[in-house]
Amino acid sequence: MLDPRLYRVAFVPVLLALLVAAFSLQDRPRAIGTTLTPESFDGEQAAETLDALVARFPDRRPGSEGDDQLAAEVARQLRRVVPGTVEEHRFQGETIDGTRDLVDVVATRPGAPGPGLVVVAHRDAAGAGARAELSATAALLELAAVAADGRLRRTVTFISTSGGSGGFAGASEEARRQIGRADAVLVLGDVASFPGRRPFVTGFSNGTGQAPLQLRRTVENAVRAEAGTDPGGPRVLTQFLRMAVPVTVGEQGPFLRAGLPAVLLSASGERPPSVKAPVRTRQLTRFGRAALRTLSALDNFRDLDERPRADLVLRGKVLPSWAVRLVVGTLLLPPLLVGIDAFARLRRRHEPVARWIGWTLAGAVPFLLAALFAVGLAAIGLLGPAPGAPIPDTGLEIDAGAVAGFAAVALLFTLGWLVVRPALVRLMLERGARPATPGAGLAVSLTTTAVVLGLWTRNPYAAALAVPAVHVWMWTSSPDVPLPRPAGLALVLAALAPCLALVLIDDRAFGLDLVHGAWFWTLLVAGGHVPFGFWVLWALFGGCAVAAAIVALRGQRPEDEGPQDVTVRGPVSYAGPGSLGGTESALRR
Repeated sequence: MLDPRLYRVAFVPVLLALLVAAFSLQDRPRAIGTTLTPESFDGEQAAETLDALVARFPDRRPGSEGDDQLAAEVARQLRRVVPGTVEEHRFQGETIDGTRDLVDVVATRPGAPGPGLVVVAHRDAAGAGARAELSATAALLELAAVAADGRLRRTVTFISTSGGSGGFAGASEEARRQIGRADAVLVLGDVASFPGRRPFVTGFSNGTGQAPLQLRRTVENAVRAEAGTDPGGPRVLTQFLRMAVPVTVGEQGPFLRAGLPAVLLSASGERPPSVKAPVRTRQLTRFGRAALRTLSALDNFRDLDERPRADLVLRGKVLPSWAVRLVVGTLLLPPLLVGIDAFARLRRRHEPVARWIGWTLAGAVPFLLAALFAVGLAAIGLLGPAPGAPIPDTGLEIDAGAVAGFAAVALLFTLGWLVVRPALVRLMLERGARPATPGAGLAVSLTTTAVVLGLWTRNPYAAALAVPAVHVWMWTSSPDVPLPRPAGLALVLAALAPCLALVLIDDRAFGLDLVHGAWFWTLLVAGGHVPFGFWVLWALFGGCAVAAAIVALRGQRPEDEGPQDVTVRGPVSYAGPGSLGGTESALRR
């Protein structure tokens, strides 16, 4: 059924694409430097401010009375030091406690015409105290006091947000307001905890791409100069996985999703610090001066107008996103061409394929029903808080309502598998039909290829995770390949390793165990963070995986076949003309 020669020839474009990608590598842009010294940032004063704020406002759940009172205090201090406009933006947002009335404090120090610089810090926290998490607010107030002396020429906006403990409601609100007005956004996370956790500079997005490389390198250079240590950086695999499924628990994510260049500066890395994380004044001084050095460098640079890009950084070089798309697209050519050729062969034999495509898609129905049910439960508030954005581990709580909601979703998935899918299969297939025909295997291959092509049009990084499955399942589903059933099933599951690696690596990066990780990804779908089209495609891919496993287990293998019918004429023991040496070609020479 499958033509191995056509499969091998179809890899020629892949080699050409790899050659083009190799020549497309570019040098990284240089970091922006500055000659100004950031010693005017007073770490001792910032530490005193931090102690005073923690003592007065220990409970700062988003939208709570403590959060609102702290917002008023931040606004009062900003009015005292910023010679400009201080506003309080009031709105409703989804948080870890559900829908709440929130307040963002925005202070603008006017400067030269044109897009300005933005400094952001959230002030709320899931736990009481949380000194390290509030250090960003103390650093923001000190930076505002330093900027008031006119040292920075550009317009600088200081924003204190609420909702950073989960949902990023405040950051999302301000990102919408800052579109077209901000040249760069510096998000302050924990800037005082010790010891630190690398990387100190994070540019991952909750949408397409990641932070502009020049902005990220500028902040990394400032950290290296002030903290005297390597700030670290994301590995190639981590970058690839984050762009395949865009998700981050840093507050820079909403700004990047809105198309604004933004990075997170945090001593504890992308994850927020624990509630009882110790703080050091020396650490606050170092990271506060790194932030000031960054602002000084950006203040003298006017061409930083890059939007987030999906380029890949590897070994000091930049691989453009179009090159990644080209390579992944050519990797889909071999199974696509072989599948079309096999389809033409089966059509000539009048083998049914369409009904088996429907059978393959029926496996996606339980996934679709579970996802739709989770979205519905979240919409009416029965699934617990699902703010539509990633929730860090410090705010990811699993209560009785969450357990009941997750159990309901799991129950519906089970019913979809045991009731709905068999009913659909009975409508499409005749009684007694088994996935032992070549049409069933080809249907799995063609459907998987079509689904992954759909992913490729939207996100080549996501499609790359499923490329191994496209190739492997094509052969494991074919009756031509003599594989024992256990080996076939093992190969089907092995092809899902990239998807499993994504979940495990992200869960480890976010500090989630198995239970909290499952709840984390459920909320991303239920809350609407994952776009509708993406989770539909992934549900279809899940259906293809189920179909590939069934074919591997139940499909006919060579050892299952009975004695072959004899097609030559004559007695059964007759092997054909020339078998006894009676032809000229059989004579000795």
